[in-house]
Amino acid sequence: MLIDTHCHLDANEFDADRSAVIERAAMRGVGAVVIPAVCRGNFDTVRGLAGSFKGGVYALGLHPLYVPEATDHDMEALEAAVESALDDPRFVAIGEIGLDFFVPHLKDARMVERQEYFYIAQLDLAQRHGLPVLLHVRRSQDNILKHLRRYPQVGGIAHAFNGSFQQARQFIDRGFALGMGGAMTFPRALQIRRLAAQLPLESLVLETDAPDIPPAWLGKPGGPVARNEPGEVAGIADALAALRGMPRDEVVRRTGAAARRVLPRLSGAGRPQA
Repeated sequence: MLIDTHCHLDANEFDADRSAVIERAAMRGVGAVVIPAVCRGNFDTVRGLAGSFKGGVYALGLHPLYVPEATDHDMEALEAAVESALDDPRFVAIGEIGLDFFVPHLKDARMVERQEYFYIAQLDLAQRHGLPVLLHVRRSQDNILKHLRRYPQVGGIAHAFNGSFQQARQFIDRGFALGMGGAMTFPRALQIRRLAAQLPLESLVLETDAPDIPPAWLGKPGGPVARNEPGEVAGIADALAALRGMPRDEVVRRTGAAARRVLPRLSGAGRPQA
């Protein structure tokens, strides 16, 4: 089955037709959708949404883009939410967490320090509970890896990966999978496409990051762009199969196996709502 390993299905962009979006994804063969939290305010939202449909699973974490508003109380709330979710089969990871060195206001020294504080605290939380992480690694791969070395038991997914082959190898050697999504579908995205074509398929997973990072067929940069949604992971599987010159079914099978390897609790995705 197809697995969308990263989808912000709780986003406001889906408020008008979320049920239809979920139905379309199921009709296109999507059997599981991972919904990461981004801040304290949506912990309950992603948990409830994941429990509302077959194949819905969720992660809990504090996203680096929300660090400017985050407090130590948010970290305490995350720890409590994780502990209460440990017996929930739909809870699969700590995420979305990481570092962002692309957004200008997050690159000053104070914000970098604050981002690292929350990132390290969440790595510690993941290691204590034996949980994988969903990593936000935008322009920050080396710093992400530097801190990961202190947490050898932590694995997971480097979401929307766009680094070098050397950086990719360091994540893979640590047991991580790399998320491949809409950016890979643009012909001019040469580096991502080389990574997608040449890295071991057992270390790649499919994702949409919906409603963000729409694939090429939904519009071009600078022009009108249709909303991305989890069903588009079917087209991303087609694109990866074309890049690698192999049958689509094999890509779906092997990326699905990679997703289940790095997110072992995905085995609970098909269970009925409690």
